[in-house]
Amino acid sequence: MSVAAVSAGQSDAFDRARLPKLQNEPHNHGYAGADSIVVNDAFVYSGTELDAMAEARNYCRWILDFFSPYLGEKVVEIGAGTGTFSQLLLNADRTAELVLFEVAANLFPSLRKRFAEDPRVHLHLGSFEPSVLRAPVDSVVLVNVLEHVLDDAALLSQIQRSLRPGGSLLLFVPALEWNYGSLDKAFEHHRRYSKRALADKLKRAGFRIGQARYVNMLGITSWFFAGKVLHRRTLNPAQVRWYDRWIVPWSFKLEQIWEPPIGQSLAMVALK
Repeated sequence: MSVAAVSAGQSDAFDRARLPKLQNEPHNHGYAGADSIVVNDAFVYSGTELDAMAEARNYCRWILDFFSPYLGEKVVEIGAGTGTFSQLLLNADRTAELVLFEVAANLFPSLRKRFAEDPRVHLHLGSFEPSVLRAPVDSVVLVNVLEHVLDDAALLSQIQRSLRPGGSLLLFVPALEWNYGSLDKAFEHHRRYSKRALADKLKRAGFRIGQARYVNMLGITSWFFAGKVLHRRTLNPAQVRWYDRWIVPWSFKLEQIWEPPIGQSLAMVALK
């Protein structure tokens, strides 16, 4: 198992039962192993936030705009889910090749169906495994994924070794340790991050910090109320859609002018 494996069995957000191995598909993209390769740490993911976050179109576009100046032609996305952000990466002008890793076996069929006809995309079921990359890549992207990884420091070191000199690691993670609540537990978050703590981990892994900023200051209160007062365990897609349509456009524009001192999330660019 890769040291970057997401920890299964730590919470009821994941089914502890392993799936049987699937058959490898024909290898035709020049990678070590086959496209849709099965790694032994695949499991079933039962969280519900992916359906809700698929409605956050403005939110995802802001993340892409923040990452865009640092995106290269050869990109890896770790924790691709059902491909919501992957599609945005493909729509970016620079992306010539996109390698997707997804550890949840029940999400992988949707990912494969979505990108099966796109020759730029190479799919891998399992945790990030550098050995399947045929050469160092330009950029590695994790959007709301690093917090799921038990040994995040080990994963950051793996990524650093997989990047070309000058390559970029593009991170979007939940922020503020004190705002950890029932939603985080339900979504199998091992932690939330502060800007300093994440920057320190990145530097220890051999990165230098290119950009770092807190995002979505208005979301702090709603996350605190939902997770620490109401003890909710899922997100309502209709509420996410409403927030994304009516709050995100103007609040994120305001944050571009005035950088908030804290935020619900943290966006960070690290360079090799």
